[in-house]
Amino acid sequence: MRTRFGEQNSARVLLLIKTIHTFIWAVFAGAIVAIPVATMLGAVHLAFWLSALVWIEVLILLINGMRCPLTAIAARHTEVRTENFDIYLPQWLARENKRIFGTLFALSQVMLLAWLALA
Repeated sequence: MRTRFGEQNSARVLLLIKTIHTFIWAVFAGAIVAIPVATMLGAVHLAFWLSALVWIEVLILLINGMRCPLTAIAARHTEVRTENFDIYLPQWLARENKRIFGTLFALSQVMLLAWLALA
């Protein structure tokens, strides 16, 4: 059984994890949105580096069974298991996150490859 101090400490740790997780998510979501924009503007080097950054995240997710490593850490500090228990996103977005941003990332990669093939 958790003591009051333990519960307060867990709440603070969870708050920190959710904040960090949301920041990291925003960076990757922003990169995924920026890739096609950079490609269309001809900033192919930027699009390439943004893609590389996202591919690193994809590898991390693959290694961790398609879950963010922060999710496992957050789970130690709460019994809540809603889709957004570990991140400050609306529940629907947390649930559909991989589908939405995975699709956008795949399309951005096709666009980038097409641009490179035509260049």
